[in-house]
Amino acid sequence: MTAFIDPDRDIFAAYAKSSIQGPVQMLNLLKFQEKATYEDGTAATGPEAYKTYGKLSQPFFEKNDGKIIWSGEPQAMVIGPVDEWDAAFIAEYPSKDHFLSMVLDPDYQAITFHRKAALANSRLLCLTPLGNTKTFAG
Repeated sequence: MTAFIDPDRDIFAAYAKSSIQGPVQMLNLLKFQEKATYEDGTAATGPEAYKTYGKLSQPFFEKNDGKIIWSGEPQAMVIGPVDEWDAAFIAEYPSKDHFLSMVLDPDYQAITFHRKAALANSRLLCLTPLGNTKTFAG
């Protein structure tokens, strides 16, 4: 299986140029490495490295009005590969531009090596709210 940790430049550029309006919700799926892979040899587990990333990224998240609207720990796979993800959460931003402001900030980028050290695989899916949906079909 191909691992995805950092955004593909072309896909990210297309996202940045997109005309997505209003609030965005970012679905994060995370698979941690057993041992974090720091270039300097720092000893930590994947979850510990991600916790460090979380603490250091929080000020950037808050500065851009981000909030966690849902988080969960997978318990059982019903459809799909078993043990594919260790954690999932949805972060919400007032707009696509708020998210971009955070991830393009050079100071934020300087701490993302903790995220990279922590993860074996990930997915990040941008969603827009559908409103008051009462059925699966919308």
